[in-house]
Amino acid sequence: MAINGEKRANTEDIAVYAEKIRRFFSESGRTPLAFVHSFGCQQNVSDGEKIKGVLAKAGYGFADSPSGAELVLYNTCAVRESAELKVLGLVGELKHIKKENPSMIIAVCGCMAQQEHIVDKIKKSYPYVDIVFGTFAVHELLRYIYDVLTERKRVFDISVYSGSVIENLEQLRESSFKATVPVMYGCNNFCTYCIVPYVRGRERSRNPEDIISEVEGLVRQGYKEIMLLGQNVNSYGRGLEHEISFAELLRHVNAIEGDFRIRFMSSHPKDLTRELADAIFDCEKVAPHLHLPLQSGSDRILSAMNRRYTAKSYLETVDYLRSRDEGFSLSTDIIVGFPNESDEDFKATLDIMRRVKFDNIFSFIYSKRSGTKAAEMEDKTTEEVKSRRMRELLSLQREISEEHYRRFIGKNMRVLVEERSEKSGLLIGKSDEFIIVEFEGDNSLIGSFVNVSITDAYNWALVGKINQ
Repeated sequence: MAINGEKRANTEDIAVYAEKIRRFFSESGRTPLAFVHSFGCQQNVSDGEKIKGVLAKAGYGFADSPSGAELVLYNTCAVRESAELKVLGLVGELKHIKKENPSMIIAVCGCMAQQEHIVDKIKKSYPYVDIVFGTFAVHELLRYIYDVLTERKRVFDISVYSGSVIENLEQLRESSFKATVPVMYGCNNFCTYCIVPYVRGRERSRNPEDIISEVEGLVRQGYKEIMLLGQNVNSYGRGLEHEISFAELLRHVNAIEGDFRIRFMSSHPKDLTRELADAIFDCEKVAPHLHLPLQSGSDRILSAMNRRYTAKSYLETVDYLRSRDEGFSLSTDIIVGFPNESDEDFKATLDIMRRVKFDNIFSFIYSKRSGTKAAEMEDKTTEEVKSRRMRELLSLQREISEEHYRRFIGKNMRVLVEERSEKSGLLIGKSDEFIIVEFEGDNSLIGSFVNVSITDAYNWALVGKINQ
């Protein structure tokens, strides 16, 4: 069964098909297990939690590996070619498992599965894959599973959904104290290197009442960190019946009673207003940290990327944030080796790194994405040069982090304890400033806030002692 085109969302069938699937497995005397793995960004992880929530309604438990599972589902990422190749390799490994268990259903979904050339490849080269659906059809999953269970149909759905945002999908969250809350979906920016607008569609904002209600419920359940998600949260609210800015939404969420902190990502520099910057400082629950993707320090490359800001305007935003708080924490994304990036272009990126002193960077060597404008650009820069530049960039960031992190020595930081390090044996958490902190402590502290006095700094983390 192939589906292509535009459709409206309908969540009413979920309960119906959940009951049908429960009855199917009950009659066969089997308890179904699903192995679900999400790749890529936090938006994808959030989608994966919704997929698990839908499957749980149908009686599925969850396995730690594909072996023995009745359903294997890969929720995919399309940002880089390496991610796609990894998924296809993993799907290939399922062939022999399915030979031993022919009733196992294999599904591939998400951003990668929204691309027609990928769907065609799976149709032709992976005949044992049963279900392929894109980023707009999670609410249809149980119907597809039931069709495969009862009629052994193959389902391919890359339909485009452009209506209102689908609400009320239960989310089976991986953490009991950190939660992601999407505030919008899609992107209107069409950066020349990025496939996201093509696979996730145009921007669609959730109603603020739904967001606030979800956060209130999470806080009542004891969640300590709420991450508000969007491809560009700064453009949240445009197109809603009653327009609201992201800064206004932050203030509403900040007003919710409870001991929790608010994070958000990602922010597009061209849309980061003074109103939003001021909200970060005015709202006591909003973490004093901003992830502000730079991508390149060269105006020529920024223009070729269609980023629609300049190095100067980016630095003006940084200067305003630092005028409010000299030590304000910033992290960023940087692409190395965009088509025909020159030594001068790369040097401009290093210059901004030295000027801004990012606490952390997420850096990538440019990966060509079929269907984007950048994929059509001629590129004379060799892979050897790109790799050398990446090494130089990472070396500089290590120096910056080690020096810049020392500003925290002797200070007290509030840290959300996340886990115990297998390597050091110490507890690990992240400070409000989004910096890794290690310290001695009992496992009972995991999932709670503690105050830590910082005693030392490395280029990747801080070390301290819990204040008694």
